[in-house]
Amino acid sequence: MIDCFRRLPGVGSKSAVRMAFGVLSMSQEEANEFCNAIVGMKQGITHCRVCRNLSDSEICSICSDERRDASVICVVEDTRTLMAIERTNDYTGLYHVLGGAISPVNGITPDMLEIQTLISRLGDDCVKEIIIATNPNIEGETTAIYLSKLIKPLDIKVTRLAYGVSVGSDLEYTDGETLAKAISGRQEI
Repeated sequence: MIDCFRRLPGVGSKSAVRMAFGVLSMSQEEANEFCNAIVGMKQGITHCRVCRNLSDSEICSICSDERRDASVICVVEDTRTLMAIERTNDYTGLYHVLGGAISPVNGITPDMLEIQTLISRLGDDCVKEIIIATNPNIEGETTAIYLSKLIKPLDIKVTRLAYGVSVGSDLEYTDGETLAKAISGRQEI
């Protein structure tokens, strides 16, 4: 059990031991529930046919929500990013999950991502804006530039999440690259 927990990302030896003893101290009913949850997740979770988000049905709850703004699609690398954006309760458009980012060093090419499914969603003239919300690293920037070059000829507005200084931080402790991005992405108040 300890070895199984250690295979999970971000779980070290000490955490794996604590988790294993936690399972060992569960009642039989709790252990069965835990086991059934893992098996149920592996058997019941699939990718949404529209946006490629994780879902327990053919079309996820976000894509099937008619209150969402279908004219805006936020492109993310993975479901965890989608969940983070959803927690803000501020974005009401749709999503598209790429399943990663372009990384030639790691052998990840554009054809390995859900880029073609994104492009196919743009053919009905409903989408007016694509928000690229890839990570602010080399792979995320490469992916953003690649997507921008593909989408701009379709006469769809392409935007990128703003970069800058974290709320509550001190400018004197902020690194130069972050300050430079904050200055270039400034907005009128």
